[in-house]
Amino acid sequence: MDLRKLKTLIDLVAESDIAELEVTEGESKVRIVKSGGPQGQVVMMQPQAAPQQFAAAPVAAPAAAPAAPATPESKGHVVKSPMVGSFYRASAPGAPAFVEVGATVKEGDTLCIIEAMKLLNEIDADASGVIKEILVENGQPVEFGQPLFIIG
Repeated sequence: MDLRKLKTLIDLVAESDIAELEVTEGESKVRIVKSGGPQGQVVMMQPQAAPQQFAAAPVAAPAAAPAAPATPESKGHVVKSPMVGSFYRASAPGAPAFVEVGATVKEGDTLCIIEAMKLLNEIDADASGVIKEILVENGQPVEFGQPLFIIG
């Protein structure tokens, strides 16, 4: 399922009185459940042959926003994760990282890869400058909207 469709479904559930939504598209099955608290939670299920569940980002990300980017924003431009997945600094194990701290990047340069639902998504710089900080360790899971890099 396209990540833009998934984001739209999450927003739909968050803004409505719907408590639960389940969508099946081909072999993929997505179930979005709004928790009883002020934030909803997404539970995604992979193809029906492998009924493994994954917990994803809370629908309303403002609670996570003040915790991490408050200090980094004062240092430069923050590149945030556009999706939930696994963060990788290089194209393959043992390959050199796309960028290191101190590297100069132009808008559109590849910074990292986020693996989501067995798809490798290249994350490009949305601003030009110098990489001041890399905020995520290689192989770590990332949430939607989580700061990844600071470009100064």
